Amino acid sequence: MPTSTSRRLFLRTAPAAAAAACVASETGAIPSIRRSGAVPLRLGLAAYSLRDHLTGKKAPAMTLHDFIDRSAEWGVDAVELTSYYFPDEITPGYVAGLKRHCFLVGLDVAATPIRNTFTFPTGPERDEQVAHTRRWIDIAADLGSPAIRIFAGDAQPGQSEAAGRRNCVETIELLCEHAQRRGVFLALENHGGVVATPEGLLEIVRAVQCEWFGVNLDTGNFRTADPYADVARCAPYAVTVQVKVEIQPHGGPKQDADLERIVRILREAGYRGHVSLEYEAEEDPLVAIPRHLERLGALLRT
Repeated sequence: MPTSTSRRLFLRTAPAAAAAACVASETGAIPSIRRSGAVPLRLGLAAYSLRDHLTGKKAPAMTLHDFIDRSAEWGVDAVELTSYYFPDEITPGYVAGLKRHCFLVGLDVAATPIRNTFTFPTGPERDEQVAHTRRWIDIAADLGSPAIRIFAGDAQPGQSEAAGRRNCVETIELLCEHAQRRGVFLALENHGGVVATPEGLLEIVRAVQCEWFGVNLDTGNFRTADPYADVARCAPYAVTVQVKVEIQPHGGPKQDADLERIVRILREAGYRGHVSLEYEAEEDPLVAIPRHLERLGALLRT
């Protein structure tokens, strides 16, 4: 495997033949991603940040093309094109048009977040989720997107969380061959449910045997006693990162996130790639987002 190309990420979950090209973290039992070089972190913006405008709930109503233009005006390097805001009928021409638009305004596509549930056991519900995700792998590949953000989901009725995680592992592995063929990472977000804690998330990371799998690290989603420590535990396995401007320790109120600390954690983990702002706070996003992007961008360039 190449070791000098910092834009490529390889995950040590493949057979022993790949072991020499990878490194481990923590106890050595959990695989981490080998990275090299000193590539600067790059600033991104998630379409979810403007969700009310993209769904027409707030004026001005926006399309993904409008979001791309606004992101370019705000000076980001990349955009996350969230599946929720694509039209119901997605044609090859529409996907090509988004790719062209991003290229012409100088933006990368950082990732393509989707909505899914992977805790279903073998059966038609799992089959539906696999087919849905395969379709979005193809769309992401056509967009030039390096990753799709995936969820694990909640435990199903009567199911333990451990069983839900085992089902999640099985489902991800069903998709890995197609993800590899299309060159798209499956990036599992720490998004509540069976991955609400770092232990739950890393249990899946440890089990999945696929080098095209990693973590979509959301810095605001751990509601634990020490969210920063838990972000640091999971950062070595991140292939994509979403930064929230708020954080909420267990049992406490929301508070402003320490963006400087978060960037330092990412650097210490050797993360390479885009760091996308995903804005969810109460202030008007059209007012708040440019300010937070300026702050986050300055930290990423430091």
